[in-house]
Amino acid sequence: MENRDEDQKLGLRQIFASVMASFAGVQSDERRQRDFTKGRPRDFIIVGLVITLLFILTVWGVVELVTSLVVPTGKS
Repeated sequence: MENRDEDQKLGLRQIFASVMASFAGVQSDERRQRDFTKGRPRDFIIVGLVITLLFILTVWGVVELVTSLVVPTGKS
């Protein structure tokens, strides 16, 4: 029972935090080791793809918003 923490898998919050830290380039060695020992690659890949897709859609949305405000759609 004393190794209960070692047998535990990572939760969604921990995976999300690790992926965000790795995107920012600030992942600590301790957390990276934890991710490799307790995490499943599939979970990190799925969360990474979802975050990447959300980032791309956010950038696209901001560009669309700015261009619609700056560039006139019709001739006056």
